[in-house]
Amino acid sequence: MHYILDNWSFDPFLIVVIAVVIWHEIGLRRLAARSRPERTRERRVRSLWFYSGLAVLLIAVESPIDYWSDSYFMVHMVQHLLLMFAAPSLVVAGAPGQPLLDALPGRSGRSVTRGVMTGGWSRPLRALGGFFLRPWVAVITFNLVMISWHIPALFDLAQNNPAVHIWLMHGSFFAAGVIFWLQFIPSPPFRSRLPLLGRAAALLTTNVVMIMIAMSLSIFANHSIYSAYDHVPGVTLPPFADQQIGAAILWVCGDFWALPTMIVTIYRLVNNEGGIGSALERYLGRGSQTAAVRGWAAAGSRSGWRSPAEPEPVARPESRVPGDPAT
Repeated sequence: MHYILDNWSFDPFLIVVIAVVIWHEIGLRRLAARSRPERTRERRVRSLWFYSGLAVLLIAVESPIDYWSDSYFMVHMVQHLLLMFAAPSLVVAGAPGQPLLDALPGRSGRSVTRGVMTGGWSRPLRALGGFFLRPWVAVITFNLVMISWHIPALFDLAQNNPAVHIWLMHGSFFAAGVIFWLQFIPSPPFRSRLPLLGRAAALLTTNVVMIMIAMSLSIFANHSIYSAYDHVPGVTLPPFADQQIGAAILWVCGDFWALPTMIVTIYRLVNNEGGIGSALERYLGRGSQTAAVRGWAAAGSRSGWRSPAEPEPVARPESRVPGDPAT
């Protein structure tokens, strides 16, 4: 039991989380004063998801998981999954933006929102946020972050440098997780522009990336590739066996966490789009039809041929010089 009960770290991040929860509750109370009861209940349910995400975030960075991650790669992999999958998805499901803004004094929340959305000073921030919130940019960023930090040189750098480990590695894991799960989980007022077929493809691609990382750490490797775990005092588990267990955790637990989202996406595809095949046919049909129309239009402009859908040009009356005889 001492593995679980001991080695908790109570750093200032705990105080930050408590302050965020209090701030969020103030916003919920102000929103409830001018909202319908059903909207208030909906926000309360969402707040439970948000608080669960914060709790998972605390477990990832302040529990014995953080302590033992310096000694065991498999524990470090559990921490990565909590930071990239569990905590961000729960925070996104909690949709905390509006309550946190409404907790600002007076009408500051509306002023801040208006300034961020329309102010000239925030134009670079809007451009940066809009870029990373593009569906495929978010998906690619998530996978690039996951791949990059498992490269041995970057992984060992983070293990040997606390600032890089906490602010860059953990920070990028959580931020990439938030923009990734925003594409799949409803989080008002944000609306995902990724279609259902695109969501299924993005989840499948991400699962393939996780499987390839896991295989490169286990099946395709014959030794430990992270020097930070080669000679840890007091650890009797062989580093390569530790690495293989961590790879299995990434393979199984990562897929398990993404499975509910995949099930919901496929269910909606079947009910709303008539199935994956129908959605794919419509998508490809629209693409080929658009390409064909453009091709016909280009060929017609060169040869004088006109598409049936193209309106016939209106005949313009000939201009005659006054006094010329009519033909």
